[in-house]
Amino acid sequence: MGLIASLPEINKQRNAVFIMHEKSEKLIPLHTHNKGQLSYVEGGIAYITIDYKTYVIPARHFFWVPQGMPHILRIGYSATVLRSLYFYSHDDDADPFYSQLGIYPASELLIQMINYTERWDGYHVTRKDYNFEFLVSLKKLLPQLNNKALPIILPTTDDEQMQYIIKFLEKNIGERLTLESVSKHFNLSQRSMSRLFQSSLHISFLQFLKTLRMVKAIEMILKTSRPVSDIAYAVGYTSISSFSDAFQEFTHSRPTDFRKN
Repeated sequence: MGLIASLPEINKQRNAVFIMHEKSEKLIPLHTHNKGQLSYVEGGIAYITIDYKTYVIPARHFFWVPQGMPHILRIGYSATVLRSLYFYSHDDDADPFYSQLGIYPASELLIQMINYTERWDGYHVTRKDYNFEFLVSLKKLLPQLNNKALPIILPTTDDEQMQYIIKFLEKNIGERLTLESVSKHFNLSQRSMSRLFQSSLHISFLQFLKTLRMVKAIEMILKTSRPVSDIAYAVGYTSISSFSDAFQEFTHSRPTDFRKN
């Protein structure tokens, strides 16, 4: 049973843990659960959209979605394995971690614990099962991992004009894009373009462009074997060092280390 088909199943046993490990490349439409969702992204990249913000989850990272939070999930690469555990929520007030969305790098311990749960793929694990305490310990471990959330957030919008501008930026991401040149292309003043970004995306033109470049760079690092220098130029950087510094700012890792991991 795939993830989309399993959506109704997840909510059936409120006090259990439902486990789903799936390799796929698909869009899971807007939905919600009565449980908190822990998902580990293995070997690819995924995107989660909440309130017109798209969060990027690279390989070897996990995310937590609080119970009741509507979200869209897109698995963006065929090699991606999504390992998900849907936890009971009756004790979520024990720590603020469980009440907020977060994307974090996964420790080796957490990866091994999540991988171990594959033996229960597609099942509800309840207090009556001998392995339930293992899952309880896994959930309690999450707030103790000293995690620093990954700040890769790409705003989205329903504004048609802004959607055209975003598509233009994506198509020409390797070019020297400036507020002046993009405004001129769309016959807008720089002031009008800046206001459009702030009103539609609540972010500046430069910050959106920088984030978009980082998202495209992460995709290339994970999906291709192109040299890091080629990727830097392909997303619009003329200096390897400035690209590496920007990449570390977003991911807390250098591009070469990110690929190794």
